[in-house]
Amino acid sequence: MHTKRVIPCLDVDCGRVVKGVEFVDIRDAGDPVELAAHYDREGADELVFLDITATHQRRETIVALARRTADEVFVPFTIGGGIRSAADAQAVLDAGADKVSVNSAALSRPALLDELARIFGSQCVVLAIDAKSISRGRWHAYTAGGRTSSGRDVVQWAIEAVDRGAGEILLTSIDRDGTSDGYDTSLIEAVSQAVSVPVIASGGAGELSHLPEAVLAGADAVLCASIFHYGRHTIAEAKRALEAAGVPVRPT
Repeated sequence: MHTKRVIPCLDVDCGRVVKGVEFVDIRDAGDPVELAAHYDREGADELVFLDITATHQRRETIVALARRTADEVFVPFTIGGGIRSAADAQAVLDAGADKVSVNSAALSRPALLDELARIFGSQCVVLAIDAKSISRGRWHAYTAGGRTSSGRDVVQWAIEAVDRGAGEILLTSIDRDGTSDGYDTSLIEAVSQAVSVPVIASGGAGELSHLPEAVLAGADAVLCASIFHYGRHTIAEAKRALEAAGVPVRPT
């Protein structure tokens, strides 16, 4: 088993890191760049910034945040939210981001994934899927920050996205998001078995024991927010929990 990654997720709204439950009931968690620098020092493997209202409010991408972050952190980071074109992606990457994450725009126009992969390479293209259960073993992909169902089956969408050039899947369970009830391991297993690229598990981490559960279900990385933002656990503790479960990690 190759080294698995621990990735803090910073959901950004109006320049602040926030966290909610099932994508609502949002509360403040701090300054994004300050938190990013803190997680870098703690030993995070990567960082993910998601501008959670960029698509909904039709704001421009958070290029300025990417530039500020690049000045302060040394680990790779991904920027997502409101990226609708190659030009949007170019601006974020030029500002210092290592990868771009797309969600709603790719569902609306799947050819965007082909364009991004052709111009920047698949290694820079992350497809974010916000998944909500519709029946046992089935999920639909949601858009606009979890507000609208696309009607598309999550597993089939992941397969198509990888065929089009997505190099990674950031898979969030809306049902588990912010609940601290653990990742949706059935969802992780279904998607990771269907695609050949790494899957980042997101949504539901509340205890350290949840992290190896996600990896054993097929995740290549675990995305965490609440357990880090509010001081419940450190990245070092998360990595020790993974190591104790037999999961190899990069030392902090």
